[in-house]
Amino acid sequence: METVRLTTTAKAAGCAAKMSPGILDSVLRGLPKPTDPNLLVGFETSDDAGIYRLNEEQALVQTVDFFTPIVDDPFTYGQVAATNALSDVFAMGGRPLTALTIVAFPAGGATEILEQVMRGGLSKMMEAKCTVLGGHSIRDDEMKFGYAVTGLVHPKRFWRNVGALPGDVLLLTKAIGTGMIATALKQGSASEESIAASTASMTQLNRAASEALRAVEKAVKGKGTPVHAVTDVTGFGLLGHAREMAIGSGVSLRLDHTCVSYLPGAIEASRQNFLSGGLKNNRDFLEGCVEFSGRVKEEYRNLLFDPQTSGGFLVALAPESVRPAQEVFSNHDISFQPIGAVFEKRSPLIEIS
Repeated sequence: METVRLTTTAKAAGCAAKMSPGILDSVLRGLPKPTDPNLLVGFETSDDAGIYRLNEEQALVQTVDFFTPIVDDPFTYGQVAATNALSDVFAMGGRPLTALTIVAFPAGGATEILEQVMRGGLSKMMEAKCTVLGGHSIRDDEMKFGYAVTGLVHPKRFWRNVGALPGDVLLLTKAIGTGMIATALKQGSASEESIAASTASMTQLNRAASEALRAVEKAVKGKGTPVHAVTDVTGFGLLGHAREMAIGSGVSLRLDHTCVSYLPGAIEASRQNFLSGGLKNNRDFLEGCVEFSGRVKEEYRNLLFDPQTSGGFLVALAPESVRPAQEVFSNHDISFQPIGAVFEKRSPLIEIS
C-alpha cells in the first residue's frame, strides 16, 4: 500500500500538550473526594494513573490518553499514541493487560489513513503484550487517537509521583525536546535528524525502564524500596512534572540543566523560538515556583518547560542505589542521567542551575 501522510493535519496540530495545569488544579480542588477504601490512587496528586484494589494480591491500574497528530506518517502516529498511553501504566510499576481505542476522525477522511494509524497503534500494543478489546469512535473535523489502558499491579508494590525524600537523586531516562521539534515540524523547519530522533524516542516503550527499576529494587537489599517516586514526563514538561513530585512529596528539587539530555535539533529549535502554546501555558503556570540561575540560557529554560509526548521517567532514587542502578539499567539497554537532587522543602520549590 502506498504510504499516506498526515502533513496537513500534523502541521495544523503542532505538538500534543495537556490542558493547562492551572485549569486542572482549580477544577480538581472543587470536586468531591472519592471515599471508596479500595481506591488506592485517585486524582488528588495528579498521578500518572489510578489504582483500584481488587484483593490482597491484585490492583487495577487505569489510564487514558489521546491527542492530535504530531508526526506526518499515520502508522508512526498510531505507534506514538499507543506508546504514550501505555507509559502511564509502566510509570506506576504495572503490567498492561487490555486497551480500548479512542478515535475522532473527519467525516470525509480517507479510511486508509485511519487504517494505518490503527495498525501503528496495534503494533505497539502487541509489543507491550496488551490486548486491544475494541473502542469508541466519533466524527470530528480534527483527528484524535489514543487508548484507555488497564493493567495490573500489586496493591502494596506500586510507584507514585510522590514520596521523594531529601537526599534522593533525580534520574531522567529519555532526552527531552519532542514538543519543540514537533513545533518546528509544524513550521517546516525540523531537520530529518531531529525528526528521526524524536520519533525513535516517542515510540520507545517505557517497559524496559519499568522493568529496570523493579530489578533495582531486587538488587538493593534493605528496608523498603529505593525507588521513592516515579512519573513519566509528558504534557506538563519536565518542570511541570517535577513540580507535582515536589509538592506531593513536601520537598524541594534542584536540577542541573547541563545534565539533562536534549534531542538532536531541540536546542536549535528553541533558539529559533519554535514555542508551542502548551509550553507558554506551562511557563506561565510555573513562574512562581521555579528559579533559574543566571547561567541558564533562554533556550534551555524553554526546553525545560517544553511539553513532551511519550517522554521518559523522572525518578527519585535513594542515593546509595544510584551505582547499582547504573549496572541494572545498562543490562536492560536503558540509559539514564542523574539530573539533580531532592532537598528539604524551601523556597524556591525548584532551583535550576
